[in-house]
Amino acid sequence: MMDERVDILDEQGNPTGASCLKSEAHRKGLLHPTIHVWLYTKDGRILLQQRGKHKDTHPLLWDVSVAGHVSSGEDIEWAAVREVQEEVGLTISKKDLESIGTYKAVHKISDDFIDAELHHIFLCKLNVPISELTKQDSEVDDLDLIPLFKFAEETWGLANTAKYVPHGPTYYKKIVQEIKKRL
Repeated sequence: MMDERVDILDEQGNPTGASCLKSEAHRKGLLHPTIHVWLYTKDGRILLQQRGKHKDTHPLLWDVSVAGHVSSGEDIEWAAVREVQEEVGLTISKKDLESIGTYKAVHKISDDFIDAELHHIFLCKLNVPISELTKQDSEVDDLDLIPLFKFAEETWGLANTAKYVPHGPTYYKKIVQEIKKRL
């Protein structure tokens, strides 16, 4: 996995002007920007990815359609476009992305790994069949399209939360509500 440089943010999510390697940001618990892109279909299904078995955090759990770090100096939306292409092989443009805000998440994985991220969250309509997607084998173990109501039930109805990365019910509820508004 590439250890790219990331920009460091203050507690309010503003750039500090500093940057460091992603591994250092994780070791020191420094807040840095990431992107989350939730792909959904017009018939109310949501694309999920199963994280690769070699991931540092939450291997083999189901997660956001596409997620990734924003490289130092990189435009947030371009990072989202890049990550969608890399992780699921889908070419999109900035205009396909709909920002629904940010979400600050801090998870202490171990004493020397504190994942402090400001997720920039986007929705994007998936207009191709899942069979046309190509998963990035080093990052993604599997892809699945599930009905939005089932996803809601499993993530904040607490039916099967152990299956998913623990973003928390508040985060998942926001995603479900925002997608529902667009169906």
